Amino acid sequence: MKRKHKLYSRPKKLYDKKRIEEEKLIVEKFGLKNKREIWKAQAKVDLMRGQAKDLISASEEEKESFFKRLRRIGLNVDSIADVLSLNKEDYMMRRLQTIVFDKKIAPTIKSARQLITHKKIKVNDGIVNSPAYVVPIEFEDKIFLKQRRKENKPQIEAEVPNGE
Repeated sequence: MKRKHKLYSRPKKLYDKKRIEEEKLIVEKFGLKNKREIWKAQAKVDLMRGQAKDLISASEEEKESFFKRLRRIGLNVDSIADVLSLNKEDYMMRRLQTIVFDKKIAPTIKSARQLITHKKIKVNDGIVNSPAYVVPIEFEDKIFLKQRRKENKPQIEAEVPNGE
């Protein structure tokens, strides 16, 4: 069995006041559960940047397929410089939680997270229960609140004594 590795790395300096304040604002803005979600987003962006650096000397076809993949998830990139200028907030804007809030399906960012974790949000006719799901552009207009099912339960009328 393969060992599952971490999807993020912790900051080198844990008690850096500037970084802590910046992360606090990001947690508030995007309604995150903990700072680990920020670190995961940063790791994804760092991975994209690393791939872009490797593609500097690659052919134009390989570069274009890489840009096409990033455009499919909603990142506006046309060159390697655009990829290198990406930051974690650009990536966080593509999360399902943020998109549900931006589309006004949920009144607050925290309630968007709750709707998603309680399996009330459908993406392309499938239920997604991960707030960190990165929504592709093609599915962005296919995000809906799951409709409540109305069940026809037989109502039993209780006999009321007349008090006689």
